[in-house]
Amino acid sequence: MNKWIRGTNATVLSIAVIGIFIILTIFLHSLKGFQVDLTKNKSFTLSEQTVSTLKDLNQDLHIIAFTNSGDTSEFVTRQATDMIAEYKKQSSKITVDQYDMLKEPSKAKQYGVDQSGTVIFEMGSKKQNVNFTELFNGQQDGSYTFGGEEKFTQAIKSLTSTEKHTVYLLSGHQEYPLNALTILKSSLEGANYVVKDLNLYREGKIPDDAQMLMLLGPQNDLNDKEAELIQAYLKDKGKIYLALGFNKDMATQWKNIDAIMKTFGVQDQHAVAIEPKQTSLYDPLTIIAEYGSHDITNKLASNNLITMLSLAISLNADDSAPDWTKSLLLKTTDKAYGETDIISLAQSKTKQDAADIKGPLNLGYAIEGKDNKPKAVILGGSTFVLDEDIQNQGNKDFALNSIGWLQEQKDQVTIRPRQGDAFQQAMITPSQANTIFLVTIVFLPLLFLLIGGLIWWRRRRG
Repeated sequence: MNKWIRGTNATVLSIAVIGIFIILTIFLHSLKGFQVDLTKNKSFTLSEQTVSTLKDLNQDLHIIAFTNSGDTSEFVTRQATDMIAEYKKQSSKITVDQYDMLKEPSKAKQYGVDQSGTVIFEMGSKKQNVNFTELFNGQQDGSYTFGGEEKFTQAIKSLTSTEKHTVYLLSGHQEYPLNALTILKSSLEGANYVVKDLNLYREGKIPDDAQMLMLLGPQNDLNDKEAELIQAYLKDKGKIYLALGFNKDMATQWKNIDAIMKTFGVQDQHAVAIEPKQTSLYDPLTIIAEYGSHDITNKLASNNLITMLSLAISLNADDSAPDWTKSLLLKTTDKAYGETDIISLAQSKTKQDAADIKGPLNLGYAIEGKDNKPKAVILGGSTFVLDEDIQNQGNKDFALNSIGWLQEQKDQVTIRPRQGDAFQQAMITPSQANTIFLVTIVFLPLLFLLIGGLIWWRRRRG
């Protein structure tokens, strides 16, 4: 009798657990769009910029995914199609079709797609193609990261925005060359910027379509005539994005660069910021900047994304230019100091002394006029825009946010899609694949079945 009661209780309890599981599954399935991303870097959560872009769609968007089952790996295809599915969840304006090029070659020929796979974004008569080969970025260690969200969102934004912003990168003063800024340039172009090189000696003037000048990492000073052209440009409607480089003789050789900054009441203190904190991740010349309160930095701070600068120059703002409002963007901790003995610093012989500037040091300002219109961004460092550094933490978002703010593009002051985790492709032999199959699909289930049967048999006897 007791065995019958215990058996009945166990059966009822099992049925109840199964029933609760089924009801919970049905309930969760009924919650449209409900999902929990438990990955460390939120790999399956769309960025703020993507969500905002999709929510603001006011026209129908047709996404067509052309895959190639014979040439493209299943993993690559799944990464792309899963991301498309996440996009579709965000807007009723999106429709999605998927075709296998091997099964429907006429459709593929009609669109002229790449054989490795292509995603097409159509909006009315406009179209943007993104090839599967653009979605993955290879690393030196043989791994690769998935950058599909960034590429897809850029494609959509290029369809929804017709306004182009032309910016010129000044050259001729040992600034960073464009081939060291490929990620920044690509990101700007994806946000509907036209990026051009400008050597004032070659052109003789600042082009009429220049909406902003960018001086990134100059080591040498502007000459007097170049400075006159830039000052005249800034007196009109021109804007400037100035991110200082490093020169051990900057105190005596940056007369015109310093004059441009002084126009807005910002002074170059000719001191290199040093953070004496001991860490194996970076050296004392790399500053993990603290943020001031500003539209450019607020979202970075709330998302705990840091901006890193190396060889940063200390700046200061005063009241010498009352027509301009200076808002602090970046600063050091109070433990940092500004090394004024640049010669010793260049020889790696430095120690804080009375002549150095005590922290916290100011490293960047956003400048507005009396009409509250953005006019300039002045930064004491520029290494964060380089290809080897821009993907670190919040560097890319800070760069693009500050450029977007200066161009009065509020939708460009945001948190953008991040690179996915690095995937390492494992190469296994057919015998290894068979071993994995037998162990996981055959032997382990049989082992659990045998153990379960043994336990049942012993209880049955006992």
